[in-house]
Amino acid sequence: MKSAFIASTALLSVLLSACALADDDCSEPVSDWQPRETLRQNVEQQWGWSVQRIKVDDGCYKLKGTDRKGNAIEARYAPASLRLRSLQINFGDDGDAGDYLAQPAHE
Repeated sequence: MKSAFIASTALLSVLLSACALADDDCSEPVSDWQPRETLRQNVEQQWGWSVQRIKVDDGCYKLKGTDRKGNAIEARYAPASLRLRSLQINFGDDGDAGDYLAQPAHE
């Protein structure tokens, strides 16, 4: 009885972790995707980022570049809505997260 409980608990944890990993993927239909150039223009205008590369990864746009202070950026966007799904920033020695805690200024 105890081994059946352990086995079912282990199976449940594997299934739940698989579901959690599946949430990282984007699943919007390709016919609805916006051009990569639109994403590039948006982040350059809104955030002042310099984009080095945009590629498709797990159905999402994966952007690599630097912010206006030279910090390395890796971001994932939903390709149809261009909504930010994840953002990683490698701050330099004098890096400050304050720029990313407030909304971008609109001109």
